[in-house]
Amino acid sequence: MTSKRYISLLLPLIVSSSHAFLPGIQRTALTVASRVSPVPLRMAIDYNDPAVAEEFASVQMMEYDDVVAELMQSGVRAPPDMGDVEVKLMLVELRTVMKSGDGGSTATKTKPSSYASKFEEYMWEKPFFAELYESLKRNSDHNQMNVAAEYCNDPENARQRYYKAYTKLIDDIDAALIAKPEVTSPRVKFSGFPANMGDMGLKMTLEALGEVVDMSCSVSDDGLTLMGDVTFGSVDIAKAAIEQYDGMDMGMGDKLQMVSS
Repeated sequence: MTSKRYISLLLPLIVSSSHAFLPGIQRTALTVASRVSPVPLRMAIDYNDPAVAEEFASVQMMEYDDVVAELMQSGVRAPPDMGDVEVKLMLVELRTVMKSGDGGSTATKTKPSSYASKFEEYMWEKPFFAELYESLKRNSDHNQMNVAAEYCNDPENARQRYYKAYTKLIDDIDAALIAKPEVTSPRVKFSGFPANMGDMGLKMTLEALGEVVDMSCSVSDDGLTLMGDVTFGSVDIAKAAIEQYDGMDMGMGDKLQMVSS
């Protein structure tokens, strides 16, 4: 799945810290319709870009309720204490990212080093779930989009609230989250190994499964885990590594991830 496609799928979690049009305004993070605490995402929107300025001018003509409604259509909710101008700036940024996902170049297409929520993580790391969510978007099924986002972030409560009405959707999400892509390459992306292993310790661990041709890794932002890429000597070794380690709990909070790339 291309990075452009992923960018267009990340819209339900758009938040922003930019306020170039109105200096001094304190922006409030936009949140998904869930109980998780809002965490700002790092955006890279150039407010000097004429296209962005055009969006700003267009949004300025809209009524507050229409702005909120358009945000909700992408699965996001403006906090009730957010003012009219702030909500409109949020929609400007949302539209900009949407257009970037369709092939523009205004917003960043770089995968974040950490995720603001489980929903955002699944958009990048679970391709079958991303495909499922994309199908809901194509059908403009905003109710199911909102349920899907909330179920990712707060599965226990969302299941209690929505399972009776959205049984198939939630079952499909569960299946998509555990589905594994076919392994067709000896190259594997990994994350979640303890940082105290070091790159040499990790390489030795992986070499127990077979030849490691190349490996690069870095330490996560919190300093606890390793992430990176490894190229094995064959596709079969890559398959064995994924079967062995993907989903393993190393006691670091999140489970190991090994994904063919």
